[in-house]
Amino acid sequence: MRIAVTTSQVPFEYGGAEVLADALVEQLKMRGHEVAQVTCPQRWYPKEEILKNYLMWRLVNLDVTHEQQPIDRVIALKYPAYAVPHKHKTTWLIHQLRQAYELFGTEYSFFGNSEEDHRLRGLIRTMDRNMILESQRIYTISGNVAGRLKKYNDVDGEVLYPPPAMDGRFHNSGYGDYILSVSRLNLLKRVDLLVRAMGLLRTRARCILAGRGPDMEQLQALAKQVGAADRIDFLGFVPNDDLLELYADCLGVYYAPLDEDYGLATVEGMKAQKPVLTCDDSGGCLEFVRDGETGFVTPNGDPAALAQRIDEMFSDRQLVSRMGEQAEQTVIDITWDHTIAKLLES
Repeated sequence: MRIAVTTSQVPFEYGGAEVLADALVEQLKMRGHEVAQVTCPQRWYPKEEILKNYLMWRLVNLDVTHEQQPIDRVIALKYPAYAVPHKHKTTWLIHQLRQAYELFGTEYSFFGNSEEDHRLRGLIRTMDRNMILESQRIYTISGNVAGRLKKYNDVDGEVLYPPPAMDGRFHNSGYGDYILSVSRLNLLKRVDLLVRAMGLLRTRARCILAGRGPDMEQLQALAKQVGAADRIDFLGFVPNDDLLELYADCLGVYYAPLDEDYGLATVEGMKAQKPVLTCDDSGGCLEFVRDGETGFVTPNGDPAALAQRIDEMFSDRQLVSRMGEQAEQTVIDITWDHTIAKLLES
């Protein structure tokens, strides 16, 4: 088939949604399809730009190519790319504009209580519902995203977990002395909880932070403040081959954002037979992490509880190995063959 994968991107930013879009395009091409990734810039400030984003996608015509060849299927991913019109549209929802939905009323949302903001949020909900319902099939990347879609838009979506881009290459080389965090360094990802926990450890465990973001300098200052700067490595961007080795050698993986859509690092860690440390309000991660079985679930805002679990893992490698094996079994059926077959169902 000739397939267009539509997604949006904040210019100069590259995260999990972009990794997923690139991987989907590559996997479709590997199976003999002709694929184009269609991307439009995403912007929500000032808030008037939000409606322009929807309009921009609504005006995109993906019926035929420049040579008048039919485009057989559109697979729409991230907000608001699902606004694109097409008679054979499949939505595989990564997330909507979260600040207008479940993040409203928290420090993470830029919407206030003004009449204008409430009207805009209502319009966003209406557009999302109508445009997603145009799809022949509606999938979500997690049960958490499906729950939001049902709660706020009264739309049913089937859960279809995305495999990691490097699926098939993850391996386990043992259990080293460090906890690995693979994440963008911003407020929602809550890497600061791990940094605070490192200052409370009783063992010699270390941690490695792979990722960039606006909070890096603050986190480095926090590491010094809690006396853990000598046991935390800030690596910034890490190439894929090196990242695979970091997963292979780590003691476990930390991934505990607030109400995460999915949690790709969770699945990546488990594919490498590593237990995952997360929090009790981390959303999609909790669809895989079972406390004491495939990792540990600690209360949000409790670095002491997290430190206790890290010390426990450092002191008991048999426990870590047992949890790692169960973790791998939990995600073993998340494969690209299954995912592509579902996305291309007619």
